Amino acid sequence: MALFKKRTVGKPGEWYYCLEHKKVEEGPECPNKDRFGPYASRPEAEHAMETARARNLQWENDPKWHDAPAGGRNDE
Repeated sequence: MALFKKRTVGKPGEWYYCLEHKKVEEGPECPNKDRFGPYASRPEAEHAMETARARNLQWENDPKWHDAPAGGRNDE
């Protein structure tokens, strides 16, 4: 008998965006490595890629994430 039972069906109201199938799922249908979520609503999960793009852009332009100049630093 397994100590931990793998949950194959999600809770109602948990929404995910599957990166492999490019679709919204209620409950985790695909493995963790292939999805974003959980989201509180279906529309929120439908916009997962736009949300990720916007957050990536914010992080790329945040000076706290860039410790070194873009061209690199050569102390020689």
